[in-house]
Amino acid sequence: LELGLAEAHISLTQNNLRDRVILRADGGLRSGRDVIMSALLGADEYGFGTLAMIATGCIMARICHTNNCPVGVASQREDLRKKFPGTPSDLVNFFLFIAEEVREELAAMGYKSLDEIIGRGDLLKQRDVALAKTSNFDASFLTQYAGESGKSSERLAQETHTNGPVLDDEIIADKEFIQAVDTEGVCDITKKIVNVDRAFGGRIGGYVAYRHGDTGFAGSININLQGSGGQSFGCFIVGGINITLVGEANDYVCKGMAGGEVAIMPPADLSADASECVLIGNTALYGATGGRLFVNGRAGERFSVRNSMADAVVEGVGDHCCEYMTGGCVVVLGPVGRNVGAGMTGGLGYFYDEDGSFASKLNPEIVTLQKVVSKAGENQLKGLIQDHFDRTNSGKAKFILDNWKQELPKFCQIVPPSEAGTPEASGDDVVQSEVVETQKA
Repeated sequence: LELGLAEAHISLTQNNLRDRVILRADGGLRSGRDVIMSALLGADEYGFGTLAMIATGCIMARICHTNNCPVGVASQREDLRKKFPGTPSDLVNFFLFIAEEVREELAAMGYKSLDEIIGRGDLLKQRDVALAKTSNFDASFLTQYAGESGKSSERLAQETHTNGPVLDDEIIADKEFIQAVDTEGVCDITKKIVNVDRAFGGRIGGYVAYRHGDTGFAGSININLQGSGGQSFGCFIVGGINITLVGEANDYVCKGMAGGEVAIMPPADLSADASECVLIGNTALYGATGGRLFVNGRAGERFSVRNSMADAVVEGVGDHCCEYMTGGCVVVLGPVGRNVGAGMTGGLGYFYDEDGSFASKLNPEIVTLQKVVSKAGENQLKGLIQDHFDRTNSGKAKFILDNWKQELPKFCQIVPPSEAGTPEASGDDVVQSEVVETQKA
């Protein structure tokens, strides 16, 4: 923290850019003294994580990923959440004590505000401590004054930087769109998109949700796009918004998605096999709470990380698929990377295991690996693949559906303990697949 913070502040100041950037120190801050030290090195803002959690009741059991937090801080289980002891006043009091310590330290130094000491590395002095491991460490880099950097309070008061009108704004200004939202009607929109159009759908989702809520819109906004979606494509959309993209998209597709549908597919004249093409980047469906995503191609790493309720079908993924997932359903019709299901405490996953290697890719710490053993599970899987075909015209989905009886046994289902008793995961003939011992190592 200290080296990076000091280097960033000094470099920005020497290049006359300091007034345009707010630096935040975050990581290991424990007291008002730590705030003072970070301010001297150039920080404008100060983040508290671990200690703030402890102030609200966390006991650092370090089992957050198992869904068994004994004080209900990090758990989806209602019986444990009832044990949560924290109140808002606990956190307020914690930060009041931090602020009081900062005030006392400033007074002891002879200053009235943080504005007067931010970036004043020359007020620090290296301690002369005889320790072998630090005898050759030169901390003079941390104790230099880079020059006048302006008042931090003025930087913090600046208006948020804007990129100007974005593609979302064009759609929101469309009269047909406004009428469809107001009357809960139907609207069809066609646009081109490029990768500088970041967070597409976020403002559209906000516009609809402001008037109808996440699930109250009874109309249909159908948006057809062609090109390359920028980062966070389809983020924060709500029910009634349906987006079709012919092209590809960057990382964080459907981040925070609350409803609606997104379908991504390659151009119809693509000569390559679509199921072998990477169409979206890493960390899709991060924190999604609803909606559906269909990708006629492969995704990057951490697909469906922290997904809470969205359903998705994709034709291949990288490492860490379904990481920390707490709800929803994911179907993967192609190859996967390692560490599948790490920290997964809810939802279901179906994986098309053509070569029989899936067991070696699974993290078995929490989830159970089994075949599709119930009719409800088979119907859920087949229904999602059928919808995937209907939305993307996937060749692989068509092949599986046309040969359903032969291909169904190739699917593996991963089930966390919270889903073990659901109709989709349970049946009279449940037979768990063997997991090789080397996988557990």
